[in-house]
Amino acid sequence: MARIKLVEQNEATGAERERYDELAGRNAVTNMKKGLLNDAATYDAYMAWYTSWNRLVEVIGEKDAILYAHKISTTNSCQLCSLFFISDVKGLGLDPANLVYDEKEKALAQLAESIVKDPTSVPDQLFDELRRFFNDQELVVIVGFAGQMIATNNFNSVFKIDVDKRLLPLLGEFKPATWRQK
Repeated sequence: MARIKLVEQNEATGAERERYDELAGRNAVTNMKKGLLNDAATYDAYMAWYTSWNRLVEVIGEKDAILYAHKISTTNSCQLCSLFFISDVKGLGLDPANLVYDEKEKALAQLAESIVKDPTSVPDQLFDELRRFFNDQELVVIVGFAGQMIATNNFNSVFKIDVDKRLLPLLGEFKPATWRQK
């Protein structure tokens, strides 16, 4: 159970209600957004994720963006985000438990893992590999998105945001990361 109230539409007031009504009109209400709607300013800040996501898709393509976000979320052990991206990976016709990466996807997966585990120690050799595929502007988009994804992971994990109903059938497919265990 979430550590904060997941705001329902009839409970929201003011700016939070305006944002909720807009989401409801698009059938885009999720448990994370219900949590964020405790505060409109925080909600607005986190919704910038979509701007980052759209730009990431422009730069690396939808498949690679999904695989990258999946790797960030699973490495960071965010159950909710991992389940969303497990669903998306399956939507690509891939098996999330048995992913096979091409060279570019492998470099992105290594970057995702490195950023989550120790952002101060991302290897120079990895950037040499990434530069085979991406220029500086594109790398800024890729790393910038990782920051947005990690913030989302942290929000959901810290507040233990409930898994959305549509993801419940996938619960058994989430495997918490073990790299932090001593």
